[in-house]
Amino acid sequence: MFLEELEQEEKIAFLELAAMIARIDGKLSIYENSLIKKYQRETGLEDYQLKGLSIEDILKEFKSERSKYIVLTEIFQLIYSDGVFHDHESEFVHIIKTHFGFDSSEFGTFKDWVEKIKELSVTKREY
Repeated sequence: MFLEELEQEEKIAFLELAAMIARIDGKLSIYENSLIKKYQRETGLEDYQLKGLSIEDILKEFKSERSKYIVLTEIFQLIYSDGVFHDHESEFVHIIKTHFGFDSSEFGTFKDWVEKIKELSVTKREY
Protein backbone atom coordinates (compact mmCIF):
# COMPACT_ATOMS: atom_id res chain seq x y z
CA MET A 1 0.00 0.00 0.00
CA PHE A 2 2.76 2.49 0.97
CA LEU A 3 5.94 0.57 0.18
CA GLU A 4 6.80 2.73 -2.83
CA GLU A 5 7.46 5.58 -0.37
CA LEU A 6 10.38 3.72 1.23
CA GLU A 7 13.99 4.34 0.26
CA GLN A 8 15.71 1.54 -1.70
CA GLU A 9 17.58 0.21 1.38
CA GLU A 10 14.33 0.27 3.35
CA LYS A 11 12.53 -1.68 0.62
CA ILE A 12 15.17 -4.39 0.78
CA ALA A 13 15.03 -4.45 4.57
CA PHE A 14 11.25 -4.64 4.44
CA LEU A 15 11.31 -7.66 2.11
CA GLU A 16 13.76 -9.38 4.44
CA LEU A 17 11.54 -8.61 7.44
CA ALA A 18 8.36 -9.72 5.69
CA ALA A 19 9.95 -13.02 4.62
CA MET A 20 11.24 -13.59 8.14
CA ILE A 21 7.83 -13.01 9.71
CA ALA A 22 5.94 -14.98 7.05
CA ARG A 23 8.03 -18.06 7.84
CA ILE A 24 8.11 -17.60 11.62
CA ASP A 25 5.46 -20.24 12.28
CA GLY A 26 7.37 -22.79 10.21
CA LYS A 27 5.23 -22.59 7.09
CA LEU A 28 4.34 -20.09 4.41
CA SER A 29 0.59 -19.92 3.86
CA ILE A 30 -0.89 -19.21 0.44
CA TYR A 31 -2.02 -15.79 1.76
CA GLU A 32 1.44 -14.94 3.09
CA ASN A 33 3.08 -16.07 -0.14
CA SER A 34 0.76 -13.91 -2.25
CA LEU A 35 1.50 -10.89 -0.03
CA ILE A 36 5.25 -11.45 -0.32
CA LYS A 37 4.90 -11.47 -4.12
CA LYS A 38 2.76 -8.31 -3.92
CA TYR A 39 5.44 -6.65 -1.79
CA GLN A 40 8.11 -7.58 -4.33
CA ARG A 41 6.07 -6.02 -7.14
CA GLU A 42 5.24 -2.92 -5.12
CA THR A 43 8.89 -2.34 -4.20
CA GLY A 44 10.09 -3.06 -7.74
CA LEU A 45 12.22 -5.91 -6.40
CA GLU A 46 10.61 -8.89 -8.11
CA ASP A 47 13.99 -10.56 -8.66
CA TYR A 48 15.42 -9.81 -5.21
CA GLN A 49 17.08 -12.82 -3.58
CA LEU A 50 16.69 -12.91 0.18
CA LYS A 51 19.93 -12.72 2.12
CA GLY A 52 18.64 -13.78 5.52
CA LEU A 53 19.66 -10.58 7.30
CA SER A 54 19.41 -10.43 11.08
CA ILE A 55 16.50 -8.61 12.70
CA GLU A 56 18.94 -6.00 14.05
CA ASP A 57 20.41 -5.31 10.60
CA ILE A 58 16.92 -5.06 9.14
CA LEU A 59 15.39 -2.71 11.72
CA LYS A 60 18.28 -0.24 11.74
CA GLU A 61 17.45 0.67 8.12
CA PHE A 62 14.17 2.36 9.09
CA LYS A 63 14.97 5.81 10.41
CA SER A 64 11.98 8.08 9.79
CA GLU A 65 8.73 7.88 11.72
CA ARG A 66 6.84 7.55 8.45
CA SER A 67 8.85 4.55 7.28
CA LYS A 68 8.38 2.89 10.68
CA TYR A 69 4.60 3.32 10.43
CA ILE A 70 4.63 1.99 6.88
CA VAL A 71 6.56 -1.08 8.00
CA LEU A 72 4.19 -1.77 10.89
CA THR A 73 1.11 -1.32 8.70
CA GLU A 74 2.34 -3.78 6.12
CA ILE A 75 3.68 -6.26 8.67
CA PHE A 76 0.37 -6.37 10.52
CA GLN A 77 -1.43 -7.03 7.25
CA LEU A 78 0.99 -9.89 6.60
CA ILE A 79 0.53 -11.28 10.10
CA TYR A 80 -3.25 -11.17 9.88
CA SER A 81 -3.34 -12.53 6.31
CA ASP A 82 -3.65 -16.13 7.50
CA GLY A 83 -6.18 -15.19 10.20
CA VAL A 84 -3.93 -16.25 13.10
CA PHE A 85 -1.69 -14.12 15.32
CA HIS A 86 0.91 -16.66 16.48
CA ASP A 87 2.96 -16.27 19.67
CA HIS A 88 6.18 -16.06 17.64
CA GLU A 89 4.66 -13.28 15.52
CA SER A 90 3.69 -11.47 18.71
CA GLU A 91 7.28 -11.71 19.95
CA PHE A 92 8.60 -10.26 16.70
CA VAL A 93 6.08 -7.43 16.80
CA HIS A 94 7.24 -6.65 20.34
CA ILE A 95 10.87 -6.52 19.13
CA ILE A 96 9.90 -4.18 16.28
CA LYS A 97 7.76 -2.00 18.57
CA THR A 98 10.57 -1.68 21.10
CA HIS A 99 13.24 -0.97 18.48
CA PHE A 100 11.07 1.68 16.81
CA GLY A 101 10.34 3.31 20.16
CA PHE A 102 6.53 3.11 20.08
CA ASP A 103 4.84 3.41 23.45
CA SER A 104 2.17 0.87 24.38
CA SER A 105 -0.88 3.13 23.99
CA GLU A 106 0.25 4.47 20.62
CA PHE A 107 1.04 0.96 19.47
CA GLY A 108 -2.29 -0.43 20.71
CA THR A 109 -4.22 2.24 18.82
CA PHE A 110 -2.22 1.54 15.69
CA LYS A 111 -2.76 -2.21 15.99
CA ASP A 112 -6.54 -1.67 16.38
CA TRP A 113 -6.55 0.51 13.27
CA VAL A 114 -4.76 -2.17 11.22
CA GLU A 115 -7.21 -4.82 12.46
CA LYS A 116 -10.11 -2.64 11.23
CA ILE A 117 -8.46 -2.30 7.82
CA LYS A 118 -8.10 -6.08 7.68
CA GLU A 119 -11.80 -6.49 8.52
CA LEU A 120 -12.71 -4.06 5.76
CA SER A 121 -10.60 -5.89 3.18
CA VAL A 122 -12.21 -9.22 4.11
CA THR A 123 -15.67 -7.66 3.85
CA LYS A 124 -14.76 -6.16 0.47
CA ARG A 125 -13.71 -9.58 -0.89
CA GLU A 126 -17.05 -11.08 0.16
CA TYR A 127 -18.98 -8.75 -2.14
